[in-house]
Amino acid sequence: MKRLILIALVFLYVQVIAQDTYQKPPKEILDLVDVQLAPSVIMDDAGNYAILRYQDAYKTIAELSEEEMRLAGLRINPNTDIGSRTNYINNVKVLNIKAKKASPVQVTGMPANPRLAYFSWSPDQSKIAMTNTTEDGVEVWMLDVPGAKMTRLTEARVNANLRDVINWFADGSAMLVKMAPADREEIVDKNKVVPVGPTISTADGKKAQNRTYQDLLKSKIDEANFEVLARSEIHKINLDGTSSPWLPADMYSNISFSPDGTYVMVTLIQRPFSYLVPYYRFPSTTTIHTADGKAIATVSQVPLIEDLPQGFGAVATGRRSLAWRSDKPATLTYVEALDGGDPAQDVEYRDEMFELEAPFSSDGKSIMKFQNRYAGIIWGDDNNAVAYDRWWANRNMKTYHFSPSKGQASAKVITDRNYQDVYSNPGSFATAQNEYGKEVLAMSKGNAFLMGPGYSEKGQFPFVDRMSLASYEKTRVYESKYTDKMERLYDYDVKNNTALLSLESKNEYPNFYFRSLGNNKLRQLTNFENPFQAIQDVHKEVITYKRDDGLELSGTLYLPVGYDKEKKEKMPMILWAYPREYKDKSSASQSTQNPNQFTYPSYRSPVYWVARGYVVLANAAFPIIGEGDKEPNDTFRSQLVANGRAAIDAVDKLGYIDRNRVGVGGHSYGAFMVANLLSHSDDYAAGIARSGAYNRTLTPFGFQSEQRSYWDAPEVYYTMSPFMHADKMKTPLLLIHGEADNNSGTYPMQSERYFNALKGLGATVRLVMLPKESHGYRAKESVLHVLYEQDSWLETYVKNRPSTNPDETTLSPKK
Repeated sequence: MKRLILIALVFLYVQVIAQDTYQKPPKEILDLVDVQLAPSVIMDDAGNYAILRYQDAYKTIAELSEEEMRLAGLRINPNTDIGSRTNYINNVKVLNIKAKKASPVQVTGMPANPRLAYFSWSPDQSKIAMTNTTEDGVEVWMLDVPGAKMTRLTEARVNANLRDVINWFADGSAMLVKMAPADREEIVDKNKVVPVGPTISTADGKKAQNRTYQDLLKSKIDEANFEVLARSEIHKINLDGTSSPWLPADMYSNISFSPDGTYVMVTLIQRPFSYLVPYYRFPSTTTIHTADGKAIATVSQVPLIEDLPQGFGAVATGRRSLAWRSDKPATLTYVEALDGGDPAQDVEYRDEMFELEAPFSSDGKSIMKFQNRYAGIIWGDDNNAVAYDRWWANRNMKTYHFSPSKGQASAKVITDRNYQDVYSNPGSFATAQNEYGKEVLAMSKGNAFLMGPGYSEKGQFPFVDRMSLASYEKTRVYESKYTDKMERLYDYDVKNNTALLSLESKNEYPNFYFRSLGNNKLRQLTNFENPFQAIQDVHKEVITYKRDDGLELSGTLYLPVGYDKEKKEKMPMILWAYPREYKDKSSASQSTQNPNQFTYPSYRSPVYWVARGYVVLANAAFPIIGEGDKEPNDTFRSQLVANGRAAIDAVDKLGYIDRNRVGVGGHSYGAFMVANLLSHSDDYAAGIARSGAYNRTLTPFGFQSEQRSYWDAPEVYYTMSPFMHADKMKTPLLLIHGEADNNSGTYPMQSERYFNALKGLGATVRLVMLPKESHGYRAKESVLHVLYEQDSWLETYVKNRPSTNPDETTLSPKK
């Protein structure tokens, strides 16, 4: 009898454990996950060769379980000296584009079990250097592109922990590589150290309003380990693999050669470290060196940045955005704030750009001032450059054309627009390589050229415009005419009047082409096939509809596989969305959705469920608007509910759905949206919330697009927090979260505490915590289990919920 009881207990134990093992979704979904994806493509600027890079769609849970240290905003594998979440390429092929019958050639000489990353073209683009991660560490390998052959250049001693690993000398004969010091100290296991005292943080009365960063330093042991892992020697590695020291061990972050290769700008991190901000806000010093490593000037010394002014436009004082002028042999540029870095200051100009010539020891010469915060520049020559600035509060963006030799007096504003207004997007300026191998403004006969995405009320039609640099008048060179395909422009070759582009449709995988704009002829470069045949014929369209206040919205509608549009059977629906904030209704109503975009299922989207009999409304517009002096979040909840109801009404009017069986889902801020919708409306049968934040008081110095602190707007924080309204939750909610979430604000604790509150109040809720997973899920086991959980939840609480009484068609907000 005792033996039978023991067997029964063992069986019960096995059953309990089995419930917590990884599960797989049904076959209809599984068949869409287990597919071989097409490679990513990188191409040389001359258009001679394309490099096809293959990788697995997901890591394994075993890979995610490798040792990981979380220090100062980094996640490091201390055994290999590279980011523990690095995406790896596992195969490479070379495609000779100019060949008459081009077909990919398998690269030979590759390392065993390749784990390749940090691809870096040589200056003449005949070679590519890259890292390969082994069990013992990181090596540098080199690909001879024409020969399609790889060779190893270094031992497994490369230090990639602070990234910026490989930098080529200008003549392509060698590269600078970060290497772990030969006499590196041992990592301290803090779990085995007896504390000698408490960890103490102090404040000196200065405001330090920082976001809730993850993976920060927490102790003196963390500080010591970070310094050990951040320190590297810089070595000069020749193409034959010989090596020589270039700079001694230090905490090097960024390395940058001047365009002519004469000088090298090196930035290193210094103490004191911080427990409040990541490593990139630690003190740093930037020094200019000669090509043989001799230091000649210190051009920047940045203190610890813990106490920026409030607001998204806040920046540190002093020199920032140090960079080389790409059109000059060795001219340094930098930007300084004219408002003390404080967005609250009322000034005519926010930022000023300076340039500094060798020997880099004097004060810089002013060449440009910006009305908003500096946002980037494209150099051309002494007479032409294009610069950008942006201002968050009013979403304004300006584009300037100016003469660097004449300075501020020559600057003219050529666009002044709301950068959220996608219909007015003039496009990005085309660039070309100069004699230094750097990208500069592409110009011809006094003209520059713009490539635009071409969003409009009638659809998306990408274009190329020629713009006079004297009058700024534009002439359209090319505009896409496709209504049954989606075209994307990647590059425009001004000299040859050709464009690099891709074409796709809802069931045709994206492939690359060259288009001659003179005769409009296409030449296909790749021939990737659709790996998702099971859903290639599903009905897909972009629908438009109106919110109750008249605002026009849109979403991409999918009907189930095999759905009969004539019969119009009432099906369950999944609504998937992500809220976005706007400062004007006009921009909020614009659509960037294209029905011809390839239907690409992924765990992030609900498209899989068309194979399970669901109508899906994906990327449903959920704008949150605050015009004038009002902030969007002042009316977040009411706008959120109105957005969701408008979407349900629109699909219901088409006759496809049973509105009593509508599920809603979202990831991150979309999860926050889901919890609010379920708390404040009765419109949904169930919800899925992945990796969200539910108590905004735990992110008191701002979140998402909210720059006010909790103490500035306590009612907004309270009203928007689903946790504060957990007692209103009467709808089944599935919560999923990665146990190692590194996203600012979405600590795993957010889901755990919210679950406890809902459970305590009697709600129907399930919490799934994914081991080793961050904000985005990486292991195949995790992804399959997430799909299983979502499918089970939808089947139970949406598809099999009792159908609507025909007389009960009016939805109402919760009281």
